[in-house]
Amino acid sequence: MATSRSSSRPYDIIVFGASGFTGQFVVEEVARTSAEGPKGTLKWAVAGRSRQKLEKVLEQAAAVLSKPEIKSEVDIIVADVGEPDSLASMCKQAVIVLSCVGPYRFYGEPVVKACVENGAHAIDICGEPQFLEGMQLNYNKEAREKGVYVIGSCGFDSIPADMGVIYTRDQFKGTMTAVESFLTISNGPEGGHIHDGTWQSAIYGFADASKLKGLRKKFGHQPLPVTGSKIKRRSALFFSEELQQYAIPFMGADPSVVKRTQRYLYEDLQESPVQYGAYAGVGGMVSVIKLLFAGMLFWILVKFSFGRNLLIKHPELFTFGMVTKDGPTRKQMEQSSFCLTFFGEGYTPEQDPKQGKPNSKIRTQVKGPEAGYVATPIAMVQAALTILNEPQALPKKGGVYPPGAAFAKTSLIERLNKHGIQFSVVGSPGP
Repeated sequence: MATSRSSSRPYDIIVFGASGFTGQFVVEEVARTSAEGPKGTLKWAVAGRSRQKLEKVLEQAAAVLSKPEIKSEVDIIVADVGEPDSLASMCKQAVIVLSCVGPYRFYGEPVVKACVENGAHAIDICGEPQFLEGMQLNYNKEAREKGVYVIGSCGFDSIPADMGVIYTRDQFKGTMTAVESFLTISNGPEGGHIHDGTWQSAIYGFADASKLKGLRKKFGHQPLPVTGSKIKRRSALFFSEELQQYAIPFMGADPSVVKRTQRYLYEDLQESPVQYGAYAGVGGMVSVIKLLFAGMLFWILVKFSFGRNLLIKHPELFTFGMVTKDGPTRKQMEQSSFCLTFFGEGYTPEQDPKQGKPNSKIRTQVKGPEAGYVATPIAMVQAALTILNEPQALPKKGGVYPPGAAFAKTSLIERLNKHGIQFSVVGSPGP
């Protein structure tokens, strides 16, 4: 695994926020992946504000992977989002900084700023559209001038969805015009849990939805052209024939991330944009009743500061035990998996997309392990290695990009296939 390090920077990768809940799993994935190449090829370090906590993270990674050398071979850098000088010092030492400091609306921007100013590429696993698009608005110009790549949402939000749309389009014979994705999560007998850091990001995101609209107006974007039939809008709760269960619109960052990628492909590469709809399966009627009850409470409480405080203090109560302050156990993670199924439609090479209805369909899938803390570190680390190994395949200039825009011409999908996130064509869904 040869890496192309820039200049004389001592580290290819620095994991910042390494002692956070997700950060510790990213550290383990970097350690696991660095061992695939010749010894000493990948130079990396961990960073955060507490040396003691970072030492514990390295001890844990050494124990989990049975690699005691991690404790002595991986360097520790003390840096704090509240101390710009420490961030600048960290960024000057890295080719790429993996930022694991959510909620990103509170802690993410100082990292992006320091990376851009000090010439380090930045990758995060953010699922907060307001932060992602705010970074594009505020830092894209400077990042482009400096040749720095800032690539957000390189975790479960939103590499499976964004690269899944790219993959489906690339496998389609002809012009694909629209695609819908349906997410299903499988948990083992002990169920699956979500760490409350992810929960907090969702709370603040919904509370600030009106600000996101104002932010988007500042871009001055023209609507993307629609080729073929306009994608159908589905209701807030519906029975999905595709999944044979009830489904709802996917509430995460995927739709906004995919749209940003499609805008880049259309405006910068003159490729035909693909319309996108994202949905998630919720199961049978019992699950629907739970969802409606929890959703109603959430929508009422999230509008008020006291309500948000209640949601943050008692996550288990308002999610029927799904969100916990401790997050899932390793056993729960081992028993969990996700499947994202894409239904694409478009026109065969012989048919003019401007004439008649779409006449061809395709179905693909992206399958992987537990989404939040197993698949996310895999996706993040492989995104970083893609930057290191394939700089010539990235967009010609630096800038702030969603993953599909940054990695559309790279081998990221092949890399993910080798590491447990599988992309495949499963055939035509029929007429």
